[in-house]
Amino acid sequence: MDGRPLLDMTTRTQELVDTLTARIREGVIRPGERLPTETSLIEAHGVSRTVVREALSRLKAAGLIETRHGRGSYVLAMPSTTGFDPAARDLRDVLDLLDLRMGIEAEAAALAADRRTGAALSSLGEALEEFAAAAGHPSTAVNADFRFHLRIALATGNRYYGDLLASFGPSMIIMPRDRLSPARPDFATIVAEHANIHAAIARQDREAARAAVRVHLSNSRARLVDRSDGGLHEGGEVGEGL
Repeated sequence: MDGRPLLDMTTRTQELVDTLTARIREGVIRPGERLPTETSLIEAHGVSRTVVREALSRLKAAGLIETRHGRGSYVLAMPSTTGFDPAARDLRDVLDLLDLRMGIEAEAAALAADRRTGAALSSLGEALEEFAAAAGHPSTAVNADFRFHLRIALATGNRYYGDLLASFGPSMIIMPRDRLSPARPDFATIVAEHANIHAAIARQDREAARAAVRVHLSNSRARLVDRSDGGLHEGGEVGEGL
């Protein structure tokens, strides 16, 4: 018996799960809001009703949605992050946060390289394109940068990585005030670092993905130290991605 149809259905189900999970984690669909109807999801993603129902079942099992009889599926509130405050208050905090991120995100990238689906890779590529197009627009760059790193975590298929990065929020992106000036070469360098991470995940090279994240965050640390006396801005206000 040919198992390919079953394998295709499993893959398409996981891709839909990844897409909807990313929208929920990023706040595109907020707690209390209803997901698109089954019919809408079928039309938008070109999948069967069986795939949609299985994807919704997995989201429900993950605690992301609840199904209300006759009314559809609704996003649940995100878990509370009370007790852990990732906000950086000075340069020492910023550097410590980068050290923490290096350990977490390097391993997340390695897992993402192993496990990413086509939909997760496409979503990561979109965030990279948004970031690359954001030179001269600090707030846009910060948010696109954060989405890029969050989508790597989501591509692992391990909800704890996604939950942790989501709890950090865009405030984990902290930088010298002047980094986005079109006159500075740094932004193009940072875009290239992100592109290296994406490329390694795309070709499913776990060691290269891990190394690319470590290089990127190590360079981010060095850039901050080099120009820390220029002042810092926190992501979500004004600034540039790391």
